[in-house]
Amino acid sequence: MAKIIGPGSLIVDVTGFAPHLPVEGETTKGTTVRFGPGGKGNNQMTAAHRAGCEVQIISRRGDDVLGQILKKHYRTEGMSEKYVTVDPDGETGSALIEIDETTAQNRIIVILGANDDIKREDILLAESDFANCDAVLTQFETTVEAVIAAKELANKYQKPLILNPAPYINVPASVFDGVDYVTPNETEAEQFTGIAVNTIEDCRAAAQKLMEMGVKNVIITLGVRGAFYTNGKDEVVVPSIKVKAVETTGAGDAFNGGLATAIAEGMPIKQALQFATCTAAISVTRLGSAPSMPQRVEILEMMKKEFGVTL
Repeated sequence: MAKIIGPGSLIVDVTGFAPHLPVEGETTKGTTVRFGPGGKGNNQMTAAHRAGCEVQIISRRGDDVLGQILKKHYRTEGMSEKYVTVDPDGETGSALIEIDETTAQNRIIVILGANDDIKREDILLAESDFANCDAVLTQFETTVEAVIAAKELANKYQKPLILNPAPYINVPASVFDGVDYVTPNETEAEQFTGIAVNTIEDCRAAAQKLMEMGVKNVIITLGVRGAFYTNGKDEVVVPSIKVKAVETTGAGDAFNGGLATAIAEGMPIKQALQFATCTAAISVTRLGSAPSMPQRVEILEMMKKEFGVTL
């Protein structure tokens, strides 16, 4: 079984559903509210775990009611909390999510809480697991010092590093130097490069700028238009899969968890993108973020059906 490690966020989603999202100053009557495990780090690691990998997340949470929701999730999933620090004085991260039941679109406010306290030292404590992993996965919903420390260990032990640069934060270009795979969506690609991504030509231009920063492989997710990949020589575009979406909150996280799994297992890039695309497509047909992540058997069934690929 392939192994994935990396720093990431632990957040509890507080999700309200309504027939439409309120405009400024409006109160909208909702239909239900749900509390569930979320956070980009947790979502991506859950996706990778269900897709067939052994995962280790390096994170922090509070010793509070929301923290118990995450603790239950990890025990139910059989995921390790070896590098999860429980901060008795910290607040578990939370996300206030509004879902439009008509369009499945969302609005989100994230409060990082204890996630904002993940230190370089927390990452270095896991060095032996970095040395023995198959891929490193992280995002910007943690601290920059944690991301940089993870990159250093990934480079030291020559492990592929997947960086999902979300949510957008202002970081030095040097953070990208030495990253094996960077996976922005169109908005993030524009934010980091200054190039609006509307066409495949735009993808090439934005990717070129990211590679000039030191990234080796660029994957830009394009929503319903699929995913674009280049390493400056080869180029792959994988189409999206048409499904009936009920909630899109964790789609990007599902994609990254599936991608990290495929890379950890050594799949060729086109298959890796197809695997990631199937993971994301299934996730949006279900409610919740971490709970919506599909099992490996479901991903493989869709791979065969949509792309004619049998693994």
